[in-house]
Amino acid sequence: MYVLIGCTLPPWKIWEAETIVIHSTLEPAVNKMKQAIDKWFAYIEEKDADEIVRRTTLQVGIHDSAMLEYKNDRASVVLMELDDWELDFDDTPGDFRRLGSKQADLSETDVREQVVPHLAAYIKEKLETLSSQALINYQFSFWGKFQTDTGEVKLPIVQLFNAEKQQRLLAEISAYRTQLFSASTGPTKPLETFFLSRHLLNRSLFPETDCHEAIRVFDRILEVNKSKKEQLGEHQHKIVNALTDWVEGSFLPLYFDVVAKTWQEKTYQRKSGFDPAHIDEGAMELFLYAAVAVIKYEPSYSRQKGITWLERAVELGSKRASQFMKEGSGTLSRELTVLRDEQVECLANDVFATVTISIKQEREESYAQALAFLCALLQSGFPKSYQIKLKSGVKQFLPIKGLAKSGTHRFFANALAYPNLHPLLADYARVAMVTYEWYTDADDERNALPGTYAVFGLGLADAEYFTLVEEYLDTIDLEHQSVQDYFTAAFVEKHGVHPESLPTLVACLVHGTDATKVKIKSELEEEPNLSLLLDLLQTQEPLEVEHVIYIVWGGLDKLAKIAAKAKGEKAERLSALLNLAKDQSGK
Repeated sequence: MYVLIGCTLPPWKIWEAETIVIHSTLEPAVNKMKQAIDKWFAYIEEKDADEIVRRTTLQVGIHDSAMLEYKNDRASVVLMELDDWELDFDDTPGDFRRLGSKQADLSETDVREQVVPHLAAYIKEKLETLSSQALINYQFSFWGKFQTDTGEVKLPIVQLFNAEKQQRLLAEISAYRTQLFSASTGPTKPLETFFLSRHLLNRSLFPETDCHEAIRVFDRILEVNKSKKEQLGEHQHKIVNALTDWVEGSFLPLYFDVVAKTWQEKTYQRKSGFDPAHIDEGAMELFLYAAVAVIKYEPSYSRQKGITWLERAVELGSKRASQFMKEGSGTLSRELTVLRDEQVECLANDVFATVTISIKQEREESYAQALAFLCALLQSGFPKSYQIKLKSGVKQFLPIKGLAKSGTHRFFANALAYPNLHPLLADYARVAMVTYEWYTDADDERNALPGTYAVFGLGLADAEYFTLVEEYLDTIDLEHQSVQDYFTAAFVEKHGVHPESLPTLVACLVHGTDATKVKIKSELEEEPNLSLLLDLLQTQEPLEVEHVIYIVWGGLDKLAKIAAKAKGEKAERLSALLNLAKDQSGK
Protein backbone atom coordinates (compact mmCIF):
# COMPACT_ATOMS: atom_id res chain seq x y z
CA MET A 1 0.00 0.00 0.00
CA TYR A 2 1.31 3.42 -0.93
CA VAL A 3 1.18 6.24 1.62
CA LEU A 4 0.77 9.87 0.59
CA ILE A 5 3.76 11.80 1.95
CA GLY A 6 3.77 14.90 -0.18
CA CYS A 7 1.24 17.30 -1.66
CA THR A 8 0.93 20.97 -2.45
CA LEU A 9 -1.70 21.38 0.26
CA PRO A 10 -0.92 21.57 3.99
CA PRO A 11 -1.15 18.18 5.76
CA TRP A 12 -4.54 18.92 7.29
CA LYS A 13 -5.99 19.50 3.83
CA ILE A 14 -4.55 16.43 2.12
CA TRP A 15 -7.64 14.32 2.33
CA GLU A 16 -9.91 17.27 1.61
CA ALA A 17 -8.15 17.41 -1.77
CA GLU A 18 -10.00 14.29 -2.82
CA THR A 19 -13.35 16.07 -2.52
CA ILE A 20 -12.40 19.27 -4.34
CA VAL A 21 -14.72 20.01 -7.26
CA ILE A 22 -13.06 22.14 -9.90
CA HIS A 23 -14.75 25.17 -11.40
CA SER A 24 -16.56 24.49 -14.67
CA THR A 25 -14.27 26.90 -16.56
CA LEU A 26 -11.31 24.70 -15.65
CA GLU A 27 -12.86 21.43 -16.73
CA PRO A 28 -11.67 21.48 -20.39
CA ALA A 29 -8.05 22.04 -19.37
CA VAL A 30 -8.17 19.54 -16.52
CA ASN A 31 -9.77 16.93 -18.78
CA LYS A 32 -6.88 17.32 -21.22
CA MET A 33 -4.44 16.85 -18.35
CA LYS A 34 -6.28 13.71 -17.25
CA GLN A 35 -6.21 12.36 -20.78
CA ALA A 36 -2.44 12.90 -20.89
CA ILE A 37 -2.10 11.20 -17.50
CA ASP A 38 -4.24 8.28 -18.67
CA LYS A 39 -2.18 7.96 -21.84
CA TRP A 40 1.05 7.89 -19.86
CA PHE A 41 -0.18 5.24 -17.45
CA ALA A 42 -1.41 3.15 -20.40
CA TYR A 43 2.00 3.51 -22.02
CA ILE A 44 4.01 2.36 -19.01
CA GLU A 45 1.64 -0.53 -18.38
CA GLU A 46 2.56 -1.96 -21.78
CA LYS A 47 6.02 -2.76 -20.43
CA ASP A 48 6.86 -6.17 -19.03
CA ALA A 49 7.93 -4.71 -15.70
CA ASP A 50 8.43 -8.09 -14.05
CA GLU A 51 10.88 -9.11 -16.75
CA ILE A 52 12.81 -5.86 -16.32
CA VAL A 53 13.22 -6.08 -12.54
CA ARG A 54 14.20 -9.75 -12.77
CA ARG A 55 17.54 -8.64 -14.25
CA THR A 56 18.76 -7.82 -10.74
CA THR A 57 17.57 -8.21 -7.16
CA LEU A 58 18.51 -4.59 -6.55
CA GLN A 59 15.47 -3.19 -8.36
CA VAL A 60 11.90 -3.39 -7.01
CA GLY A 61 10.30 -0.91 -9.39
CA ILE A 62 10.93 0.95 -12.63
CA HIS A 63 9.52 4.46 -12.49
CA ASP A 64 10.46 6.98 -9.80
CA SER A 65 8.94 10.15 -11.20
CA ALA A 66 7.04 11.83 -14.00
CA MET A 67 5.96 15.34 -14.90
CA LEU A 68 2.79 16.72 -16.40
CA GLU A 69 3.41 19.65 -18.73
CA TYR A 70 0.59 22.00 -19.67
CA LYS A 71 1.19 24.85 -22.10
CA ASN A 72 -0.73 26.47 -24.95
CA ASP A 73 -3.77 24.37 -24.15
CA ARG A 74 -1.78 21.16 -24.64
CA ALA A 75 -0.94 18.54 -22.03
CA SER A 76 1.68 15.80 -21.98
CA VAL A 77 3.47 13.65 -19.42
CA VAL A 78 7.20 13.01 -19.55
CA LEU A 79 9.64 11.05 -17.42
CA MET A 80 11.99 13.21 -15.40
CA GLU A 81 14.88 13.05 -12.98
CA LEU A 82 14.31 15.14 -9.89
CA ASP A 83 18.00 15.97 -9.67
CA ASP A 84 17.75 17.69 -13.03
CA TRP A 85 15.12 20.08 -11.72
CA GLU A 86 16.71 20.60 -8.30
CA LEU A 87 13.27 20.80 -6.72
CA ASP A 88 12.41 20.09 -3.11
CA PHE A 89 8.99 19.54 -1.61
CA ASP A 90 9.98 21.86 1.23
CA ASP A 91 10.83 24.79 -1.07
CA THR A 92 8.55 27.80 -1.22
CA PRO A 93 6.30 28.24 -4.27
CA GLY A 94 8.32 31.16 -5.56
CA ASP A 95 11.34 28.92 -6.01
CA PHE A 96 9.55 27.02 -8.78
CA ARG A 97 8.58 30.01 -10.90
CA ARG A 98 10.18 31.28 -14.07
CA LEU A 99 8.30 34.38 -15.24
CA GLY A 100 7.19 34.71 -18.81
CA SER A 101 5.28 37.26 -20.83
CA LYS A 102 2.76 35.00 -22.56
CA GLN A 103 -0.69 34.94 -20.95
CA ALA A 104 -2.54 31.66 -20.42
CA ASP A 105 -6.09 30.59 -19.68
CA LEU A 106 -5.10 29.25 -16.26
CA SER A 107 -4.39 31.50 -13.33
CA GLU A 108 -1.67 30.55 -10.89
CA THR A 109 -4.21 30.62 -8.08
CA ASP A 110 -6.48 28.17 -9.91
CA VAL A 111 -3.54 25.85 -10.54
CA ARG A 112 -2.45 25.81 -6.92
CA GLU A 113 -5.85 25.74 -5.22
CA GLN A 114 -7.96 23.63 -7.60
CA VAL A 115 -6.12 21.95 -10.46
CA VAL A 116 -3.23 20.42 -8.52
CA PRO A 117 -5.30 19.13 -5.56
CA HIS A 118 -7.80 17.59 -7.97
CA LEU A 119 -5.04 15.92 -10.00
CA ALA A 120 -3.35 14.71 -6.82
CA ALA A 121 -6.40 12.65 -5.89
CA TYR A 122 -6.77 11.42 -9.49
CA ILE A 123 -3.13 10.30 -9.77
CA LYS A 124 -3.06 8.76 -6.30
CA GLU A 125 -6.04 6.57 -7.15
CA LYS A 126 -4.28 5.28 -10.26
CA LEU A 127 -1.03 4.64 -8.42
CA GLU A 128 -2.73 2.64 -5.71
CA THR A 129 -3.94 0.16 -8.33
CA LEU A 130 -0.27 -0.44 -9.16
CA SER A 131 0.95 -0.71 -5.57
CA SER A 132 1.95 -4.37 -5.85
CA GLN A 133 3.39 -4.13 -9.35
CA ALA A 134 6.96 -3.50 -10.46
CA LEU A 135 6.02 -0.59 -12.72
CA ILE A 136 6.26 1.90 -9.86
CA ASN A 137 9.22 2.06 -7.50
CA TYR A 138 8.96 2.14 -3.72
CA GLN A 139 8.67 5.92 -3.96
CA PHE A 140 7.15 7.93 -6.76
CA SER A 141 6.86 11.67 -7.40
CA PHE A 142 4.52 13.31 -9.89
CA TRP A 143 5.29 16.93 -10.74
CA GLY A 144 3.53 19.57 -12.76
CA LYS A 145 4.79 22.35 -15.00
CA PHE A 146 2.05 24.81 -15.95
CA GLN A 147 1.94 27.92 -18.10
CA THR A 148 -0.16 30.40 -16.09
CA ASP A 149 -1.06 34.06 -16.15
CA THR A 150 2.08 34.81 -14.13
CA GLY A 151 4.42 32.66 -16.21
CA GLU A 152 5.65 29.09 -15.95
CA VAL A 153 5.19 27.41 -12.57
CA LYS A 154 6.72 24.08 -11.48
CA LEU A 155 5.40 22.37 -8.39
CA PRO A 156 4.81 18.91 -6.93
CA ILE A 157 1.44 17.28 -7.39
CA VAL A 158 1.82 14.12 -5.33
CA GLN A 159 4.50 11.93 -3.80
CA LEU A 160 3.78 8.38 -2.72
CA PHE A 161 5.75 5.88 -0.68
CA ASN A 162 5.54 2.07 -0.36
CA ALA A 163 7.17 0.91 2.86
CA GLU A 164 6.85 -2.79 2.03
CA LYS A 165 8.77 -2.40 -1.22
CA GLN A 166 11.38 -0.28 0.52
CA GLN A 167 11.97 -2.91 3.19
CA ARG A 168 12.19 -5.63 0.55
CA LEU A 169 14.79 -3.59 -1.33
CA LEU A 170 16.80 -2.95 1.84
CA ALA A 171 16.86 -6.68 2.53
CA GLU A 172 18.09 -7.39 -1.00
CA ILE A 173 20.79 -4.71 -0.67
CA SER A 174 21.99 -6.29 2.57
CA ALA A 175 22.08 -9.76 1.00
CA TYR A 176 23.94 -8.49 -2.05
CA ARG A 177 26.56 -6.73 0.08
CA THR A 178 27.11 -9.91 2.09
CA GLN A 179 27.62 -11.90 -1.10
CA LEU A 180 29.87 -9.21 -2.56
CA PHE A 181 32.36 -9.65 0.27
CA SER A 182 32.28 -13.43 0.27
CA ALA A 183 35.41 -15.27 -0.75
CA SER A 184 33.70 -16.92 -3.72
CA THR A 185 32.54 -13.68 -5.37
CA GLY A 186 33.55 -13.29 -9.00
CA PRO A 187 32.94 -10.45 -11.47
CA THR A 188 29.60 -8.69 -11.04
CA LYS A 189 27.19 -7.03 -13.47
CA PRO A 190 27.47 -3.32 -14.33
CA LEU A 191 23.68 -3.11 -13.90
CA GLU A 192 24.06 -4.20 -10.28
CA THR A 193 26.73 -1.59 -9.73
CA PHE A 194 24.43 1.05 -11.20
CA PHE A 195 21.70 0.32 -8.66
CA LEU A 196 23.87 -0.46 -5.64
CA SER A 197 26.00 2.68 -5.93
CA ARG A 198 22.90 4.85 -6.08
CA HIS A 199 21.08 3.00 -3.32
CA LEU A 200 23.97 3.41 -0.86
CA LEU A 201 23.90 7.19 -1.34
CA ASN A 202 20.10 7.50 -1.35
CA ARG A 203 18.81 9.21 1.78
CA SER A 204 15.35 7.73 1.36
CA LEU A 205 16.95 4.31 1.88
CA PHE A 206 19.78 5.28 4.22
CA PRO A 207 18.96 8.59 5.99
CA GLU A 208 22.44 8.62 7.53
CA THR A 209 24.84 7.83 4.69
CA ASP A 210 27.59 5.47 5.84
CA CYS A 211 30.34 7.08 3.78
CA HIS A 212 33.11 4.76 4.91
CA GLU A 213 31.00 1.72 4.06
CA ALA A 214 30.17 3.17 0.65
CA ILE A 215 33.89 3.56 -0.10
CA ARG A 216 34.53 0.00 1.08
CA VAL A 217 31.80 -1.33 -1.21
CA PHE A 218 32.97 0.69 -4.22
CA ASP A 219 36.54 -0.53 -3.76
CA ARG A 220 35.31 -4.10 -3.50
CA ILE A 221 33.30 -3.79 -6.72
CA LEU A 222 36.38 -2.58 -8.56
CA GLU A 223 38.50 -5.30 -7.00
CA VAL A 224 36.27 -8.21 -8.03
CA ASN A 225 35.89 -6.84 -11.56
CA LYS A 226 39.51 -5.97 -12.31
CA SER A 227 39.99 -9.14 -14.34
CA LYS A 228 37.26 -8.08 -16.77
CA LYS A 229 38.99 -5.14 -18.41
CA GLU A 230 36.25 -4.57 -20.96
CA GLN A 231 33.63 -4.18 -18.20
CA LEU A 232 35.73 -2.54 -15.49
CA GLY A 233 35.30 0.86 -17.15
CA GLU A 234 31.51 0.45 -16.99
CA HIS A 235 31.64 -0.21 -13.25
CA GLN A 236 33.92 2.77 -12.72
CA HIS A 237 31.67 5.06 -14.74
CA LYS A 238 28.51 4.01 -12.88
CA ILE A 239 30.17 4.55 -9.50
CA VAL A 240 31.41 7.99 -10.58
CA ASN A 241 27.93 8.97 -11.79
CA ALA A 242 26.39 8.01 -8.46
CA LEU A 243 29.10 9.89 -6.58
CA THR A 244 28.60 12.94 -8.79
CA ASP A 245 24.89 13.02 -7.95
CA TRP A 246 25.74 12.77 -4.24
CA VAL A 247 28.41 15.47 -4.40
CA GLU A 248 26.32 17.95 -6.37
CA GLY A 249 23.00 17.11 -4.76
CA SER A 250 23.91 16.49 -1.12
CA PHE A 251 27.44 17.47 -0.10
CA LEU A 252 28.39 20.70 -1.86
CA PRO A 253 25.01 22.45 -1.32
CA LEU A 254 25.67 22.28 2.44
CA TYR A 255 28.67 24.59 2.13
CA PHE A 256 28.48 26.30 -1.27
CA ASP A 257 26.04 28.18 -3.45
CA VAL A 258 26.00 27.57 -7.20
CA VAL A 259 26.83 30.94 -8.81
CA ALA A 260 27.15 29.75 -12.40
CA LYS A 261 26.31 26.65 -14.39
CA THR A 262 27.50 25.54 -17.82
CA TRP A 263 26.78 22.36 -19.75
CA GLN A 264 29.94 20.79 -18.33
CA GLU A 265 30.39 22.06 -14.77
CA LYS A 266 29.13 24.30 -11.98
CA THR A 267 30.88 27.19 -10.26
CA TYR A 268 30.55 27.34 -6.47
CA GLN A 269 30.91 30.10 -3.89
CA ARG A 270 31.42 29.17 -0.24
CA LYS A 271 28.63 30.08 2.12
CA SER A 272 29.47 32.38 4.99
CA GLY A 273 29.18 31.46 8.64
CA PHE A 274 30.00 27.75 8.58
CA ASP A 275 32.50 26.09 10.91
CA PRO A 276 34.94 23.70 9.16
CA ALA A 277 35.21 21.76 12.40
CA HIS A 278 31.58 20.68 11.97
CA ILE A 279 32.15 19.02 8.60
CA ASP A 280 31.52 15.30 8.88
CA GLU A 281 34.80 13.42 8.55
CA GLY A 282 33.23 10.52 6.66
CA ALA A 283 31.46 12.84 4.21
CA MET A 284 34.72 14.67 3.49
CA GLU A 285 36.46 11.35 2.89
CA LEU A 286 33.76 10.33 0.43
CA PHE A 287 33.98 13.73 -1.25
CA LEU A 288 37.73 13.31 -1.75
CA TYR A 289 37.14 9.74 -2.97
CA ALA A 290 34.68 11.09 -5.53
CA ALA A 291 37.11 13.77 -6.73
CA VAL A 292 39.90 11.24 -7.21
CA ALA A 293 37.52 8.80 -8.95
CA VAL A 294 36.57 11.46 -11.51
CA ILE A 295 40.24 12.22 -12.15
CA LYS A 296 41.22 8.55 -12.43
CA TYR A 297 38.32 6.99 -14.29
CA GLU A 298 36.59 9.63 -16.38
CA PRO A 299 37.74 10.95 -19.79
CA SER A 300 40.37 13.69 -19.78
CA TYR A 301 37.81 16.43 -20.42
CA SER A 302 36.16 15.59 -17.07
CA ARG A 303 39.37 15.87 -15.04
CA GLN A 304 38.79 19.55 -14.32
CA LYS A 305 35.64 18.64 -12.40
CA GLY A 306 37.66 16.47 -10.04
CA ILE A 307 40.28 19.18 -9.63
CA THR A 308 37.54 21.73 -8.90
CA TRP A 309 36.16 19.48 -6.19
CA LEU A 310 39.61 19.17 -4.61
CA GLU A 311 39.88 22.96 -4.66
CA ARG A 312 36.54 23.17 -2.83
CA ALA A 313 37.82 20.64 -0.28
CA VAL A 314 40.86 22.84 0.30
CA GLU A 315 38.50 25.76 0.93
CA LEU A 316 36.78 23.61 3.54
CA GLY A 317 40.09 23.07 5.29
CA SER A 318 41.00 19.57 4.10
CA LYS A 319 44.73 18.95 4.51
CA ARG A 320 44.48 15.74 2.47
CA ALA A 321 43.05 17.70 -0.45
CA SER A 322 46.01 20.11 -0.26
CA GLN A 323 48.36 17.13 -0.28
CA PHE A 324 46.60 15.64 -3.30
CA MET A 325 46.99 18.92 -5.19
CA LYS A 326 50.73 18.98 -4.48
CA GLU A 327 51.70 15.33 -4.71
CA GLY A 328 48.87 13.48 -6.45
CA SER A 329 45.99 11.36 -5.27
CA GLY A 330 48.12 8.81 -3.46
CA THR A 331 46.45 5.90 -5.26
CA LEU A 332 49.72 5.11 -7.06
CA SER A 333 52.71 3.95 -5.04
CA ARG A 334 55.64 6.28 -4.47
CA GLU A 335 57.86 3.84 -6.40
CA LEU A 336 55.75 4.57 -9.46
CA THR A 337 55.44 8.35 -9.06
CA VAL A 338 58.94 9.33 -7.90
CA LEU A 339 62.34 8.56 -9.42
CA ARG A 340 65.48 10.34 -8.23
CA ASP A 341 69.12 9.57 -8.93
CA GLU A 342 72.21 11.38 -10.12
CA GLN A 343 71.12 11.22 -13.78
CA VAL A 344 67.40 12.04 -13.82
CA GLU A 345 64.49 13.04 -11.63
CA CYS A 346 60.88 12.14 -12.49
CA LEU A 347 57.84 13.26 -10.49
CA ALA A 348 54.28 12.28 -11.51
CA ASN A 349 51.07 13.95 -10.29
CA ASP A 350 47.94 12.10 -11.36
CA VAL A 351 45.63 14.92 -10.18
CA PHE A 352 47.00 17.35 -12.74
CA ALA A 353 48.17 14.56 -15.09
CA THR A 354 51.69 15.96 -15.31
CA VAL A 355 55.08 14.29 -15.28
CA THR A 356 58.02 16.55 -14.47
CA ILE A 357 61.25 15.16 -15.90
CA SER A 358 64.56 16.81 -14.99
CA ILE A 359 67.50 15.54 -17.04
CA LYS A 360 70.56 16.05 -14.84
CA GLN A 361 72.97 14.36 -17.24
CA GLU A 362 72.29 14.51 -20.98
CA ARG A 363 72.99 10.90 -21.81
CA GLU A 364 71.25 7.84 -23.16
CA GLU A 365 70.78 6.23 -19.75
CA SER A 366 68.92 9.28 -18.40
CA TYR A 367 66.31 9.08 -21.14
CA ALA A 368 66.13 5.29 -20.86
CA GLN A 369 65.23 5.60 -17.18
CA ALA A 370 62.66 8.29 -17.91
CA LEU A 371 61.02 6.17 -20.65
CA ALA A 372 60.87 3.12 -18.38
CA PHE A 373 59.32 5.36 -15.70
CA LEU A 374 56.64 6.54 -18.15
CA CYS A 375 55.81 3.01 -19.31
CA ALA A 376 55.37 1.72 -15.77
CA LEU A 377 53.31 4.76 -14.85
CA LEU A 378 50.88 4.45 -17.77
CA GLN A 379 50.50 0.71 -17.21
CA SER A 380 49.50 1.34 -13.59
CA GLY A 381 46.54 3.62 -14.16
CA PHE A 382 48.09 7.06 -14.59
CA PRO A 383 45.91 9.27 -16.85
CA LYS A 384 46.65 8.54 -20.50
CA SER A 385 45.95 12.19 -21.36
CA TYR A 386 48.90 13.90 -19.73
CA GLN A 387 51.86 16.16 -20.40
CA ILE A 388 55.57 16.22 -19.68
CA LYS A 389 57.20 19.24 -18.10
CA LEU A 390 60.80 18.90 -19.22
CA LYS A 391 63.86 20.43 -17.63
CA SER A 392 66.75 19.84 -20.00
CA GLY A 393 69.57 21.82 -21.55
CA VAL A 394 68.88 20.26 -24.95
CA LYS A 395 66.16 21.75 -27.12
CA GLN A 396 65.38 19.49 -30.06
CA PHE A 397 62.16 19.06 -32.04
CA LEU A 398 61.15 16.61 -34.75
CA PRO A 399 61.75 17.77 -38.36
CA ILE A 400 58.00 18.06 -38.89
CA LYS A 401 56.49 21.49 -39.41
CA GLY A 402 53.21 22.24 -37.61
CA LEU A 403 53.62 20.22 -34.40
CA ALA A 404 53.25 21.95 -31.04
CA LYS A 405 56.62 22.93 -29.59
CA SER A 406 55.87 21.63 -26.12
CA GLY A 407 57.83 20.03 -23.32
CA THR A 408 56.34 16.66 -24.23
CA HIS A 409 57.42 17.02 -27.87
CA ARG A 410 60.93 18.09 -26.83
CA PHE A 411 61.41 15.13 -24.48
CA PHE A 412 60.69 12.56 -27.19
CA ALA A 413 62.73 14.43 -29.81
CA ASN A 414 65.68 14.41 -27.41
CA ALA A 415 65.25 10.70 -26.68
CA LEU A 416 65.02 9.84 -30.40
CA ALA A 417 68.55 11.11 -30.84
CA TYR A 418 69.73 7.85 -29.25
CA PRO A 419 69.18 4.92 -31.69
CA ASN A 420 69.58 2.36 -28.92
CA LEU A 421 66.44 3.79 -27.31
CA HIS A 422 64.25 3.29 -30.37
CA PRO A 423 62.89 -0.13 -29.26
CA LEU A 424 62.03 1.35 -25.86
CA LEU A 425 60.30 4.30 -27.55
CA ALA A 426 58.24 1.82 -29.60
CA ASP A 427 57.28 -0.01 -26.40
CA TYR A 428 56.24 3.30 -24.85
CA ALA A 429 54.13 4.20 -27.90
CA ARG A 430 52.19 0.95 -27.76
CA VAL A 431 51.45 1.51 -24.08
CA ALA A 432 50.50 5.15 -24.58
CA MET A 433 48.28 4.95 -27.68
CA VAL A 434 44.61 5.10 -26.64
CA THR A 435 41.84 6.53 -28.81
CA TYR A 436 40.25 9.76 -27.52
CA GLU A 437 43.22 10.54 -25.26
CA TRP A 438 45.61 13.44 -25.90
CA TYR A 439 48.77 15.10 -24.76
CA THR A 440 47.45 18.07 -22.82
CA ASP A 441 50.07 20.69 -23.66
CA ALA A 442 48.91 21.34 -27.23
CA ASP A 443 46.00 23.46 -28.41
CA ASP A 444 43.00 21.92 -30.17
CA GLU A 445 44.45 22.56 -33.62
CA ARG A 446 47.50 20.49 -32.72
CA ASN A 447 45.86 17.69 -30.73
CA ALA A 448 48.13 14.69 -30.56
CA LEU A 449 47.33 11.17 -29.43
CA PRO A 450 49.71 9.96 -26.66
CA GLY A 451 52.61 8.28 -28.43
CA THR A 452 52.46 10.68 -31.39
CA TYR A 453 55.97 12.13 -31.13
CA ALA A 454 57.62 8.75 -30.54
CA VAL A 455 55.77 7.17 -33.49
CA PHE A 456 56.48 10.08 -35.84
CA GLY A 457 60.15 10.11 -34.94
CA LEU A 458 60.51 6.36 -35.34
CA GLY A 459 58.54 6.37 -38.60
CA LEU A 460 60.96 8.89 -40.07
CA ALA A 461 64.03 7.15 -38.66
CA ASP A 462 63.65 3.58 -39.90
CA ALA A 463 61.41 1.47 -42.14
CA GLU A 464 61.39 -1.07 -39.31
CA TYR A 465 58.74 1.10 -37.63
CA PHE A 466 56.39 1.53 -40.59
CA THR A 467 54.04 -1.05 -39.07
CA LEU A 468 53.98 0.95 -35.83
CA VAL A 469 52.96 4.03 -37.81
CA GLU A 470 50.06 2.09 -39.33
CA GLU A 471 48.97 0.87 -35.86
CA TYR A 472 49.05 4.47 -34.68
CA LEU A 473 46.95 5.68 -37.61
CA ASP A 474 44.30 3.04 -36.86
CA THR A 475 44.08 4.40 -33.29
CA ILE A 476 43.67 8.13 -33.85
CA ASP A 477 40.36 10.01 -33.75
CA LEU A 478 40.07 11.55 -37.19
CA GLU A 479 37.44 14.06 -36.10
CA HIS A 480 39.68 15.71 -33.51
CA GLN A 481 43.24 15.30 -34.78
CA SER A 482 45.01 16.49 -37.90
CA VAL A 483 48.74 16.48 -37.02
CA GLN A 484 49.09 13.28 -39.05
CA ASP A 485 48.89 15.53 -42.12
CA TYR A 486 52.20 17.13 -41.12
CA PHE A 487 53.78 13.72 -40.65
CA THR A 488 52.62 12.58 -44.09
CA ALA A 489 54.45 15.46 -45.76
CA ALA A 490 57.61 14.74 -43.75
CA PHE A 491 57.30 11.02 -44.48
CA VAL A 492 57.23 11.61 -48.24
CA GLU A 493 60.17 13.97 -48.03
CA LYS A 494 62.23 11.46 -46.03
CA HIS A 495 61.29 8.13 -47.60
CA GLY A 496 59.90 9.01 -51.03
CA VAL A 497 57.32 6.95 -52.92
CA HIS A 498 58.27 3.35 -53.71
CA PRO A 499 56.85 -0.13 -53.03
CA GLU A 500 58.42 -0.38 -49.56
CA SER A 501 57.02 2.93 -48.32
CA LEU A 502 53.73 2.88 -50.22
CA PRO A 503 51.62 0.75 -47.78
CA THR A 504 52.39 3.16 -44.95
CA LEU A 505 51.95 6.18 -47.20
CA VAL A 506 48.51 4.94 -48.27
CA ALA A 507 47.59 4.50 -44.60
CA CYS A 508 48.68 8.11 -44.02
CA LEU A 509 46.52 9.33 -46.90
CA VAL A 510 43.47 7.33 -45.80
CA HIS A 511 43.76 8.74 -42.27
CA GLY A 512 44.64 12.26 -43.36
CA THR A 513 42.35 15.24 -43.70
CA ASP A 514 41.42 17.00 -46.91
CA ALA A 515 44.09 19.57 -46.01
CA THR A 516 46.94 17.06 -46.46
CA LYS A 517 49.53 18.57 -48.80
CA VAL A 518 51.76 16.20 -50.74
CA LYS A 519 52.98 16.36 -54.33
CA ILE A 520 53.20 12.71 -55.29
CA LYS A 521 50.90 12.50 -58.32
CA SER A 522 53.61 11.78 -60.87
CA GLU A 523 55.30 9.18 -58.65
CA LEU A 524 52.04 7.33 -58.06
CA GLU A 525 51.26 7.20 -61.75
CA GLU A 526 54.49 5.31 -62.38
CA GLU A 527 54.89 1.56 -62.22
CA PRO A 528 55.10 -0.44 -60.02
CA ASN A 529 53.63 2.16 -57.66
CA LEU A 530 50.34 2.50 -59.54
CA SER A 531 49.66 -1.24 -59.53
CA LEU A 532 50.49 -1.50 -55.83
CA LEU A 533 48.32 1.55 -55.04
CA LEU A 534 45.41 -0.12 -56.81
CA ASP A 535 45.94 -3.33 -54.84
CA LEU A 536 46.18 -1.48 -51.51
CA LEU A 537 42.99 0.49 -52.10
CA GLN A 538 41.00 -2.64 -53.00
CA THR A 539 40.41 -3.21 -49.27
CA GLN A 540 39.29 0.37 -48.57
CA GLU A 541 35.76 1.73 -48.60
CA PRO A 542 34.80 3.67 -51.77
CA LEU A 543 34.58 6.91 -49.78
CA GLU A 544 38.14 6.44 -48.52
CA VAL A 545 39.36 5.75 -52.07
CA GLU A 546 37.73 8.98 -53.19
CA HIS A 547 39.44 10.76 -50.28
CA VAL A 548 42.87 9.54 -51.40
CA ILE A 549 42.13 10.56 -54.98
CA TYR A 550 41.17 14.04 -53.77
CA ILE A 551 44.43 14.48 -51.86
CA VAL A 552 46.65 13.23 -54.69
CA TRP A 553 44.84 14.31 -57.86
CA GLY A 554 42.42 16.96 -56.64
CA GLY A 555 39.24 14.96 -57.18
CA LEU A 556 37.53 12.38 -59.36
CA ASP A 557 36.97 14.72 -62.30
CA LYS A 558 40.64 15.63 -62.53
CA LEU A 559 41.72 12.01 -62.32
CA ALA A 560 39.18 11.10 -65.01
CA LYS A 561 40.73 13.63 -67.38
CA ILE A 562 44.21 12.22 -66.73
CA ALA A 563 42.94 8.68 -67.29
CA ALA A 564 41.30 9.70 -70.59
CA LYS A 565 44.63 11.00 -71.88
CA ALA A 566 46.68 8.04 -70.67
CA LYS A 567 47.41 5.00 -72.78
CA GLY A 568 47.77 1.29 -72.34
CA GLU A 569 48.02 -0.29 -68.90
CA LYS A 570 48.30 3.10 -67.20
CA ALA A 571 44.92 4.14 -68.56
CA GLU A 572 43.40 0.84 -67.44
CA ARG A 573 44.74 1.16 -63.91
CA LEU A 574 43.70 4.78 -63.52
CA SER A 575 40.21 3.87 -64.72
CA ALA A 576 40.12 0.96 -62.28
CA LEU A 577 41.10 3.37 -59.51
CA LEU A 578 38.18 5.59 -60.45
CA ASN A 579 35.83 2.62 -60.40
CA LEU A 580 36.83 1.82 -56.80
CA ALA A 581 35.41 5.19 -55.76
CA LYS A 582 32.31 5.29 -57.97
CA ASP A 583 30.11 3.00 -55.89
CA GLN A 584 30.12 5.57 -53.10
CA SER A 585 30.24 8.79 -55.07
CA GLY A 586 27.70 7.86 -57.71
CA LYS A 587 29.80 9.64 -60.31
